[in-house]
Amino acid sequence: MSSLAFTHTVTERFLRYVVIDTQSDPASPSCPSTEKQKDLGRLLARELQAMGLSDAHLDEYGYVYATIPANTDKKVPVICFCSHMDTSPDCTGKGVKPQIARNYRGGDIVLPGDPTQVIRAADHPALKDQIGNDIVTTDGTTLLGADNKAGLAEIMDAAHFLLANPQIKHGTIKILFTPDEEIGRGVDKADLKKLGADFAYTIDGETAGNIEDETFSADGATITIEGVSTHPGFAKGKMEHAIKIAAAIVERLPKTTCSPETTEGKEGFLHPIGISGALEKATLGFIVRDFTEQGLKEKEALLESIVKDVMKDFPHSTYRLEIKPQYRNMKQVIDRHPETVEYAVEAIRRAGLKPTKTSIRGGTDGSRLSFMGLPCPNIFAGEHAFHSRLEWVSVQDMEKAVQTIVHLAMIWEERA
Repeated sequence: MSSLAFTHTVTERFLRYVVIDTQSDPASPSCPSTEKQKDLGRLLARELQAMGLSDAHLDEYGYVYATIPANTDKKVPVICFCSHMDTSPDCTGKGVKPQIARNYRGGDIVLPGDPTQVIRAADHPALKDQIGNDIVTTDGTTLLGADNKAGLAEIMDAAHFLLANPQIKHGTIKILFTPDEEIGRGVDKADLKKLGADFAYTIDGETAGNIEDETFSADGATITIEGVSTHPGFAKGKMEHAIKIAAAIVERLPKTTCSPETTEGKEGFLHPIGISGALEKATLGFIVRDFTEQGLKEKEALLESIVKDVMKDFPHSTYRLEIKPQYRNMKQVIDRHPETVEYAVEAIRRAGLKPTKTSIRGGTDGSRLSFMGLPCPNIFAGEHAFHSRLEWVSVQDMEKAVQTIVHLAMIWEERA
């Protein structure tokens, strides 16, 4: 159990950050994809400078960098704590009105801005572990942004605590806040040379006590259909409609397996995310997810077999299938550096929690950072029901995340 005398500013920080709209935009080609993400970046850089971190700055691409200098004579690997500033495009993040349900006694939480939005205890089993805690929610009209502003607030509070308590020994600690994680571009312009870290941790997980060393591997698949266009009045036996071909492909996808709505645990899926086109040409977009390379290949082979089967009915039409790698399971890298997880497990334990190793049915900035040469497991931030108006986080879980970060910094110094 933690013996440090923690005083927390994490909740005030969190409430300050969530009211700033930082939604990213997948249709925008710029970096960051939305300029408003820099509004939060500027605030974070100013707060870090006010703590005494003179190198804290926001760069042109919307990344915030800062360094907490070492206060030990030991040679300690440089560790980085990383969170993302953007919120999901899936649900509006404008005009967030956070609410705090203090001393939660169980049961459903009705959100006051839209009483049809109810965080039901039956649908959110994690609430049973929150009795007596303070639950931060939205008013039901927006998402909350705990994904990942809880992580931002926790890293900021941990930095504040370490700087205010110089008797706590640690090596050099780097801070990295990224834009555009929610649209898969969170580390596109991250300057790892400037960052100068040996190992990193994203603070972006769900349940308190969780550490994740494994993610999906991910590919994108695009199918382009070239149909046969003729005048509809004279089309019999000639027209081959590209939209109908695309629709037939979607219709033949497995109904009871291999989709997000039918899978869990270590099962992967094929997921159509877009369909567009006209008579002559249509495009289908898919994301392909699995924990293994073999699983990805099998799903992509299944998709191509479905396409080939459909195309038999359209002999004069053609298709093109393009596969684009997106990210890979971080476990391939993390397993070569077991101390990254081992120290995190010990830090979670010292914070008074039961450590649980889990896998992410998704990706994090850490997936790509790991393959860019910066091994980066994911530690809980406490966020729940993210990307929705029912999003919530507890004050006490955020405080435990701060304690975990501080203990982790200490453990790297102890073991050096």
